[in-house]
Amino acid sequence: MMRSKRKALGQHFLHDRNIVRKILALADLRPGESVIEIGPGRGILTRALADTGAAVYAIEIDRSLYEPLQKAFASDIRIIHADALTYAYEDLPAPFAVVANLPYAVSTPLLFRLLELRSRVSRMVLMLQLEVARRITAAPGTKDYSPLSVGAQFYADPRLEFVVPRGCFRPPPRVDSAVVSLRVRPAPRAAVKDEAFFFRVVRGGFAHRRKSLRNALKDAGFTNEAVERALPAVSNTSQNPQRRAETLSIEEFARLADALFDPIQ
Repeated sequence: MMRSKRKALGQHFLHDRNIVRKILALADLRPGESVIEIGPGRGILTRALADTGAAVYAIEIDRSLYEPLQKAFASDIRIIHADALTYAYEDLPAPFAVVANLPYAVSTPLLFRLLELRSRVSRMVLMLQLEVARRITAAPGTKDYSPLSVGAQFYADPRLEFVVPRGCFRPPPRVDSAVVSLRVRPAPRAAVKDEAFFFRVVRGGFAHRRKSLRNALKDAGFTNEAVERALPAVSNTSQNPQRRAETLSIEEFARLADALFDPIQ
């Protein structure tokens, strides 16, 4: 049996106005400021954003939701019928804030799409699945620390602000949600020689969480010689040869990536 489009899109509609007020307080929007909402749904947050006097651009992929939004808000804000993953944000005035209840099914790729646009983004206030929010904000050495943690914290300063119970939505999802604020950093947290290579090293290190960093990197395709030459760039690997990637800070990943990058020049 085919799932409904709304379920396929991961749509759960917020109905709790107290949660909306808390989101607006975090966003701290100014009159005339540009703000993007992704997935406005039935418009409860959209109306609140418009009432701040900000210039609101709401992106909705579902035509069955877009058309009622267009009728309700066309005189106040710009409703855009588009896929937020591929939309040309360069067409919108910058800098802009992003305030959104992201669809669960595509929340991680949407976050990275927004981080690609970081030079145009002032800040983000995003509602996400609680598990994803914990991974975005996780510290090294915790079970939630992951490539998503490194990617988000490399470009921004994320903070888990509050948990949103599933009863605040219709229909209620099977999991709780959380609101995360992300302040875009003026520069990445660590300087690296090649960002794409840096993230390749991060993904390789985490690919086999139970393995030592040394073995995980070798499994990821780095030569034994390159790995042994690079490991001294990370503290404690000689004293603790079983150290795992999940214990490395972003700065340590940066030093490791740069040390691995040199031999391929």
